[in-house]
Amino acid sequence: MSHTSHSISRRSAIHLLAAGTAAAALPARAFATSPARPDAAALLDEIAWSLLDHVPESATGLGVDTGAHHALRSRMEDRSQAGRDAYAATLRKGLARIEAFNAKGLDHSTRTSIAVVKSAFATALEGFALPYGDVAVGGWRNTPYVVIQNVGAYLDAPRFLDADHPVNTPADADAWIARLSQLDDQLDGERGRIIDAAAKGLVPPDFLLDRAIAQMTSTIADARKDGGSLAASIAGRTGKMSGTWATDARRIIAADVMPALERQLAELQRQRGLAKSDPGMRERPQGSEYYAWALRASTTTRVPPEDVHQRGLQELAELHARMDPILKSLGYTTGTVGARMTALGEDKRFLFAEGDPGRAEILAFIQKRVDWIRAQMPRAFRELVPGNVEVRRLPLSEEPGAPTAYGGAGSKDGTVPGKMWINLRSTDLHRKYDLPTLVHHEAIPGHVWQGEYANRLPLIRSILAFNAYSEGWALYGEQLADELGAYDDDPVGRLGYLQSLAFRACRMVVDTGLHAKGWTREEAVRFFMEKNGNKREEVVNEVDRYCSWPGQACGYKMGHSQIVAQRKRAQDALGSAYDLRDYDQTIVDGGNVPLDVLAQNVSEYIATKKK
Repeated sequence: MSHTSHSISRRSAIHLLAAGTAAAALPARAFATSPARPDAAALLDEIAWSLLDHVPESATGLGVDTGAHHALRSRMEDRSQAGRDAYAATLRKGLARIEAFNAKGLDHSTRTSIAVVKSAFATALEGFALPYGDVAVGGWRNTPYVVIQNVGAYLDAPRFLDADHPVNTPADADAWIARLSQLDDQLDGERGRIIDAAAKGLVPPDFLLDRAIAQMTSTIADARKDGGSLAASIAGRTGKMSGTWATDARRIIAADVMPALERQLAELQRQRGLAKSDPGMRERPQGSEYYAWALRASTTTRVPPEDVHQRGLQELAELHARMDPILKSLGYTTGTVGARMTALGEDKRFLFAEGDPGRAEILAFIQKRVDWIRAQMPRAFRELVPGNVEVRRLPLSEEPGAPTAYGGAGSKDGTVPGKMWINLRSTDLHRKYDLPTLVHHEAIPGHVWQGEYANRLPLIRSILAFNAYSEGWALYGEQLADELGAYDDDPVGRLGYLQSLAFRACRMVVDTGLHAKGWTREEAVRFFMEKNGNKREEVVNEVDRYCSWPGQACGYKMGHSQIVAQRKRAQDALGSAYDLRDYDQTIVDGGNVPLDVLAQNVSEYIATKKK
């Protein structure tokens, strides 16, 4: 992996940006030099709709469950084994059609779409061939455990129904109720799969089960209160309409959803009696094979676990070398970088107030940062998207097992905004110096911003995504914010940004340590705390996340390093013709791709600029 990315300073990057302002820009949507052949466009569209038939919630999230496809708005994903088998059959059929298609003469953009489908489908089918777990088709959440502290319908469905399913008309409310009535089937379908997995020897670690059991118990307790937050959601959203939706919701929750939740809970409690504390996949049936696949899926490379581990150590050392002089300039002169960052984190100047006053302060802080960075985007892109983002607190039932934040774009038509979800179970999760870079990662120029460009692409490209690109871009978005001046007068904020990058390098070390090298959970937690100065409250959740999503954490820094390496390649090849805005536009217009396709897109950009 190239580590030349840090040889170009923030000032140099801005100089190159300014120098290229007068340079000839690439034509808008540079890769779309000719229209796609109608047969290619039709094939890609058919494949896209065949996927959405299995995950209708995604059609709603994209805002495409309208017109001829309106029936999707009333359906939920089939989470049973039969549903998984049908999904895999659809993938096999789609992959065969794509592989048999004659792509000769297609424009670059359509060739890219075909390459994306081939990669996503082939990788997913490898995952479906393994004996357990959930496979993300063109997504990031691959997991061996169908129900655990951050996976399962008990979490996904309430969040989706409250935040993503629109309720603007009586028909929308009817569809909402129809979906709620399918939640018990989802829960029971999952239960059947976790029973089968346990029979094959796959039982989650005891500490993950403890989290899931606590969260599900809380969900059930909430539902017992007159239908809980779900019933309250539909009641509040239909208050000005005439109908019985709230009453229907409470009935369905009491008669169907709660018993299904209790059945799932009973199975998790049964498995808790079988569970051990080994955190990684190495100690589980076919675990090494599963982890090798999960790492390939996450990084879109075949770099083996040991090499990923060593790269993480190397990148961590390089980032700490950048942090050291800043810490010394602030008076933190002795001890490791991790120890000094721990001391910085205890400085009361950088703490938020406790409780609801602090939560309000955090939300206001985030919005101010979003407004600032949105105004800087003309300096980094040729074509702008709105950056339509809504900042929301995570549902209370999800907070204990969730990361500090996550985000993503809204609907393709822009009517549903992107969201940055922030975990506010404790204000101590956040510091004033690390919150800015979290905003740039999750919102702008990170996930929400990039996702809006993806939403301009054909439907299949809005569905399929690759973890290394998605998370690599979000880290690159953190870097862009720094290069655009986010921390010019804020050295402590720059430390927060560098610590964020170092945190992702730690992830490469810890994830491979847990799943390929036999690390304990406590070893993983201590590595973060001692090496990078992260808070225990923060990293316990992180480590547990890696245990339930093997490999996913390695995609961040692997993707980021590749995006920056490709930028260096473009700078070297183009010299004075290089312009940051053109490079960034190339990466977002090329869409969410595997890393080898990313390199091909950059080669096309370089060749176009040289003409």
